[in-house]
Amino acid sequence: MTDTPLDLAHAAMEAAPDSDAARLRFYERLADNELFLLLTEEARDDRLNPEVFELSDAKWILVFDTEERLAAFAGREVPYAALSGRAIAGMLSGQGVGLGVNLEVAPSSILLPSQAVDWLAETLGHAPQEVESRISAFHAPGGLPDALLEGLDVKLALAGGLASNAYLVGTEDEHGRRGHLLAFIDARPGAESALAKAASEALTFSGIDQGEMDVAFFDASDPASAALARHGLRIELPKVEPVDRKIPEAPGSDPDRPPKLR
Repeated sequence: MTDTPLDLAHAAMEAAPDSDAARLRFYERLADNELFLLLTEEARDDRLNPEVFELSDAKWILVFDTEERLAAFAGREVPYAALSGRAIAGMLSGQGVGLGVNLEVAPSSILLPSQAVDWLAETLGHAPQEVESRISAFHAPGGLPDALLEGLDVKLALAGGLASNAYLVGTEDEHGRRGHLLAFIDARPGAESALAKAASEALTFSGIDQGEMDVAFFDASDPASAALARHGLRIELPKVEPVDRKIPEAPGSDPDRPPKLR
């Protein structure tokens, strides 16, 4: 089987055990990935009953980053739920339950204790702060580490349809302070919070201090958008084709109605 993004991030973390950046990147991939959670029975009414294992005086639930790996571990047909890693971390937060990832079936096999799961849930729960500042000039971006640029590429690839595109640009405010701005163009109404959080997570998991990059939203018709296009690094967001048919919601797909563990 071809290595998955989680395999590659795990290998990079194992190859550099003292690297905080590699460790953060692994946790970021885990949060963004769709994971297949082993259940004892089919999900009912947004309630999930995970299979719980007791190992070394601790409780664990098991997830896999592909259906094939889940099937290889179980050796039979089993019920499961497909959820993002961030949804699973949120459900387990404070429960004292660890996470077994790809156990025995992949090079990214790892046991994450409950403390690590709690840390991930807390980190993902941080909301970006709203600030107001007057920008006096845009200039070409510079001095940002590759880890942030790579993180933005990954995050914004998951934000298809939420905005037309984005620009990463250098800024100077009215007091002469220099910084960077991620400007989204023609964001879909109501998507601003999700886009700002994606940018904030890219900062967090790149290991860069908050405040290194601001986020703003512009209409394509805004005169500032022309300046952004002249000076900024353009980042394309995937286009999403409209779907006419109604797709049933999977447990955990609505962040305001997370599934309940039983």
